Amino acid sequence: MLLRTFGWSFGITAAGLALAGILWGGKGLAIVAILSILEISLSFDNAVINAGILRKLNAFWQKIFLTVGVLIAVFGMRLVFPIIIVAVTAKLSPWEAVRIAVNDHDRYETLVTNAHPAIAAFGGMFLLMIFLDFIFEEREITWLSWLEKPLAKLGKLDMLSVAVAMVALVIAGTTVADSVPLHGGHGTVDKAETVLLAGVAGLITYLVVGGISSFFEERLEEDEDDADDGADGEEGGERKVEEPALGAKVPAAASGATAAQVVGLAGKAAFFMFLYLEVIDASFSFDGVIGAFAISNDIFEIALGLGIGAMYIRSLTVYLVRKGTLDDYVYLEHGAHYAIGALAVILLVTIKYDVSEVVTGLVGVVLIAASYWSSVVRNRRLGEESEQADDDKAEVTSGV
Repeated sequence: MLLRTFGWSFGITAAGLALAGILWGGKGLAIVAILSILEISLSFDNAVINAGILRKLNAFWQKIFLTVGVLIAVFGMRLVFPIIIVAVTAKLSPWEAVRIAVNDHDRYETLVTNAHPAIAAFGGMFLLMIFLDFIFEEREITWLSWLEKPLAKLGKLDMLSVAVAMVALVIAGTTVADSVPLHGGHGTVDKAETVLLAGVAGLITYLVVGGISSFFEERLEEDEDDADDGADGEEGGERKVEEPALGAKVPAAASGATAAQVVGLAGKAAFFMFLYLEVIDASFSFDGVIGAFAISNDIFEIALGLGIGAMYIRSLTVYLVRKGTLDDYVYLEHGAHYAIGALAVILLVTIKYDVSEVVTGLVGVVLIAASYWSSVVRNRRLGEESEQADDDKAEVTSGV
């Protein structure tokens, strides 16, 4: 399974490093390798979050995620998107932005860095909404129960996550964005309006894309429930339908529903979930793209290095789904969402202050490692309790 899942990543790594060595020599090869490692270290929590969503999709959309999704991630987010940002923020034509990116690396770095407040506000708000909606949702399994249970009760208030996110945006716009240092340290500039507009755009994007995907997912579940109730003659029943495992085949007449109905509904839900995944990946990639300029200002070196790292993150996402890791280690999603919350705050802080990529990466790794260890401890405890229950049952049976 390891080779089947990571085979494309290994192949692209070999080809990418070879290409870097041919085009830029040993120095370029080293830069691309470092950028790949940077992307992987910054985005491990992204893989866990993606796995939680991807496991709801079928094998077809898994392949789309690994093919079309990779093209969007590598060429779209790591190559085209920074150029679009430069063109919009610097009020340049797309062709002029491309010319600067290819021929004037220093100016391109300056323009991308000066656009960072808008990028950070958009990505920070999108990721913050993901975290808030998770932490305010009531769930059976909690990791930090002392914190999650009270917040889940507060989450019963409508639109609380939106209100909290807007307060955070206003604070960012009136504090860290009011005196953003210019690239090179020569003075400051007020970016409050830019940050507020970009933050609102990030919030709207989350509400629209997330809302549409949730709508179709709920429609799919309702139709499956109705079909099962009709097949079993249980009018008004409350039977719960378990989600099929990723890649599992759905029968042509699954519980009375036609194959066309199942595939059609799944296709709509899956399509918008795919869009949601891509926006999440975009939000995670912002800090990597900006941080990459500390290593290189060559757009092609950055795209190649970060692209290799993005491929590994996608392969890791599929691996987690196929292994059922999130089902076995139930706190991993909690740790990843806490890491998302931390990254959202860090992005907003970086509007004005420099935060090392090492700090950003370590925060995510520590939180996920802690949630993984907590899951291991939980599994051991449940195993011991199960063995004790079996022993007690055996003693009662022998006594009878």
